[in-house]
Amino acid sequence: MSPSGNEQQKLSREQAIALLAFHVEAGVSDALGDEPVNRYELADAAAPAPEAAPRTATVRGARPDPRGDAAPAAPAPRAVPPSSIPLEDTQAAGSAREIAARCNTLDELRQALAGFEGCPLRYTAKNLVFADGNPQARIMLIGEAPGRDEDLQGLPFVGRAGQLLDRMLAAIGLDRTSVYIINTLPWRPPGNRTPTPAEHAVCMPFVERHVELVNPDILVLLGGVAAKQMLGTDTGIMRLRGKWTNVKVGGRDVPALPTLHPAYLLRQPAQKQLAWRDLLSLKARLQS
Repeated sequence: MSPSGNEQQKLSREQAIALLAFHVEAGVSDALGDEPVNRYELADAAAPAPEAAPRTATVRGARPDPRGDAAPAAPAPRAVPPSSIPLEDTQAAGSAREIAARCNTLDELRQALAGFEGCPLRYTAKNLVFADGNPQARIMLIGEAPGRDEDLQGLPFVGRAGQLLDRMLAAIGLDRTSVYIINTLPWRPPGNRTPTPAEHAVCMPFVERHVELVNPDILVLLGGVAAKQMLGTDTGIMRLRGKWTNVKVGGRDVPALPTLHPAYLLRQPAQKQLAWRDLLSLKARLQS
């Protein structure tokens, strides 16, 4: 049985280290108090006693509800998410665009990102995940956001999804010396949560400038998030994948191929056949 009341369960050193590691992996990095608080007890103590629902007058000729007073009340209206990015985030995106435009080399862009304070993700991430591979390569791969392994090492695609990506590239005669890899976000969202539109808007100027500076012949967009961000569309990845399109960056149209993210393929191995078709299309494009 779990301890109750004010009883405290002492942890061994190994248990404490394991618990801290779990909290860090889940994105819990800050303590709000010195002692734990049982929020369930607070909610129970603060909950008001239920009031009897007032009886409503029956309209003459109307059929009474057979459930009587037990009839459920009308559901509360759902909160509507904001349709636009808050002003302060719009200003941060404008500042990011100005800073990115002043960068003339990849080193300058990396330093600018490292010093950029307009995206709150930098304060919860361990490392800036800038890029990996060969900046002189013809192919540029763009992923979504760093995960735990990428955050620890400061490199994109180094976890299980990265290992699968390496095998996918090898299947068509490529490796990390023949491609260049970035993400649409250079910092890991806490607990691998879904990035917000504001976070993407703030980071996109750096992504676009990154593509300009590398000047690749081909873009490969890994996953729905990267495809939607780079193509400016809400269309799902299953409808986008395998279809060549263009991304306009710096006044130039860069051929782009959306395809499935390796992490998705780990969850849905049956879809690897679709990814294989996309890889063959990429290989044919390179040889043409």
